[in-house]
Amino acid sequence: MTITDELISTTLTAYLGQRPDEAGALAEPVRLLRRGRDFASRRTFPLHVTVGALLVHREAGILLVRHRAYGLLLQPGGHLEPGDTALAGAAVRELVEETGVDADAVSLSSRVPAYVEFGRVPARPDKDEPDHCHLDFGYAFTTARAEIGRVQESEVTGADWYPLPLAERLVGPRVARAAGPSGRID
Repeated sequence: MTITDELISTTLTAYLGQRPDEAGALAEPVRLLRRGRDFASRRTFPLHVTVGALLVHREAGILLVRHRAYGLLLQPGGHLEPGDTALAGAAVRELVEETGVDADAVSLSSRVPAYVEFGRVPARPDKDEPDHCHLDFGYAFTTARAEIGRVQESEVTGADWYPLPLAERLVGPRVARAAGPSGRID
């Protein structure tokens, strides 16, 4: 079964149950999701869902990629695909595709996303995409192995491990959510 609008809404509701202070920032996607318009499809405008993966290694830190299209340092992630059946599973798929890490070495930290962000994405005429918004569900994962495999060169220019404080400065506060409530990588 593919990812449905109901699953997306249920996941957002669970997230807001743990982070009610973010209800204002996520009010617009909540409103749009009530319309139920196949938000798992990257061709749904003005909003569709994306996923991110915050992978933590106790000694190495957090794995980040240099995103080719945006020229930014980010957590691995991307659009949902028709074969995806779970948001966290889609995040692992993106993580593995972009960084070559071993999926069997990755463990989900929580079924509730570590972050949900709603943001505008500039038009990409090369992909026939107008200016639109992403509702990004980010999941935290842990691994005992710090090996990075072959990166997906069409999407990223590289992948590296970063200490939590540096990653948070470079990418933003969502990165700290991977460390959990303690704010430390244990």
